[in-house]
Amino acid sequence: MKKYLLAAAALTLLSGSALAQTILTANIEPATTWVRNFNPFNQTSSRQSTLDFIYEPLVIFNRFDSNKPVYRLAESFKLSDDLKSIEFKLRPNLKWSDGKPLTAADVKFTYDYLKKFPALDFVSIWTFVTDVQAVDSQTVRFTLANPSSLAAEQISQLPIVPEHVWKDVTDPVTFANESPVGSGPLTEVPRFTGQTYDQCRNPNYWDNAHLKVDCMRFPQLADNNQILTATADGTLDWGVSFIPDIDNVYVSKDPAHFHYWYSPSSMVAFLFNLETANENNKKAFNDVKFRRAVGMALDRKTMIDVAGYGYPTLNEDPGLMGELYKSWADPSIKADFGKFATYDAGAAKALLDEAGYKDKDGDGFRDNPDGSKISFSIIVPNSWTDWVDTVNIAVEGMQAVGIDAKIETPEEAVWTGNLINGTFDAAINSLPASASPYYPYKRAFSSSDKGKTRFTAQRWFNPDVEKLVTEFTQTADLATQKEVMNKAQRIVAENMPMIPVFNNPNWYQYNTKRFTGWSTKENPFVNPSISRTNPARLLNLLALEPVK
Repeated sequence: MKKYLLAAAALTLLSGSALAQTILTANIEPATTWVRNFNPFNQTSSRQSTLDFIYEPLVIFNRFDSNKPVYRLAESFKLSDDLKSIEFKLRPNLKWSDGKPLTAADVKFTYDYLKKFPALDFVSIWTFVTDVQAVDSQTVRFTLANPSSLAAEQISQLPIVPEHVWKDVTDPVTFANESPVGSGPLTEVPRFTGQTYDQCRNPNYWDNAHLKVDCMRFPQLADNNQILTATADGTLDWGVSFIPDIDNVYVSKDPAHFHYWYSPSSMVAFLFNLETANENNKKAFNDVKFRRAVGMALDRKTMIDVAGYGYPTLNEDPGLMGELYKSWADPSIKADFGKFATYDAGAAKALLDEAGYKDKDGDGFRDNPDGSKISFSIIVPNSWTDWVDTVNIAVEGMQAVGIDAKIETPEEAVWTGNLINGTFDAAINSLPASASPYYPYKRAFSSSDKGKTRFTAQRWFNPDVEKLVTEFTQTADLATQKEVMNKAQRIVAENMPMIPVFNNPNWYQYNTKRFTGWSTKENPFVNPSISRTNPARLLNLLALEPVK
């Protein structure tokens, strides 16, 4: 093993040496200062390099390769014939980064721990698992609440933590886990300041033979403008940011080494908090006619061309399929409801008039039919400049049809917390990308996920949709799954709980000056985004080698 721990303090002095070439500099998240928190269950305050790099999943499903399983801590899994249970077999001789054995007992402990502390369970695993047993030191059996062909993917979404560390944690919700003991490739933190931190090689990582990067370095960058500077001057090797006019401001600086690849990814939508504490706004938000009118007030093309520099793809599908899931879209749904997700300010005004939303007090903005005032802010992270511009365009569109909307720009962590806790009126948000619409539908519309994830921020739950989402997993037959999804998307389109505007690209910039082996448009072996919602980022890291 390379003696990187002894040399960590000297890394910054060795920028011209071969050793420094094994430090990969990356950006995952903007921040005004780094706070030392590596709690893998924390959705707001923990560093976004925690999952995957410190806590490796059981299995990663590669949506860029027909969603095939790539085994990590687990070497195999087997579903029962009736789809009611699943066994994972761990690799032999796994160790935690402190050298202690990683066994099936740790896996069982983790899931039992989430049952004891449900606030940690950000995917509501105990709604579809009823029991977890360690069959032997390598084998774990999960009993499922309902048959599920997707059980392996559902279960692998959560990190596995060491029992010998976490059993003594009395308040795991606030636990910062400052010196993590993990299973992934980069568990050691030899340097952590408010301006930068390093994650370095796990001396006991089972796959160290394939890991050619000794450390990842994360400089503190406050917003897209600072990220742009660090990208364009070659500081960053791996990025996940919106960069305006990227060919000119980035690629042209070093065409041989500076690259990007933007494939279609997560849907971006506007939403209203249907449980907002503002009773007047709540009346409007819970009226589907009001939501439909807002859907027609949004100039999506301007959002894409001006705010997004043409990178996003248009999404006018009220069923939320868009470019990423176009093979799943039922054409009849767009025919029936598509007009409500298409820009038409005149039609928006007409629908608001018809529904009784008129200016009752003469202030220039529409009020509720009962005369109560409607006025709200749309929250968006202040560092996401493309989304800030998108919201400004949306505000202009809403005001033009008589809706008193404004913009509010908290920091990303505050925005995330507001969405999770429901302490907001309106927001722009996205849903995670997956191989099928099942996962985003599951995350957005499961009542059991309320208050655990930002994806349920709209607080819209429909028992029929939840039932259909469960039915989707009870078969592996694609035709049957499509029938189920057609029913679910029709209910969603009719109710319009989210107002789609576009699909973000998979933001991904990479620099080949110091490392090679990246997943590229020409060789798309894995989703290469370093976003924390993409476990496959680990596979991209393991493919990299320093330039010799």
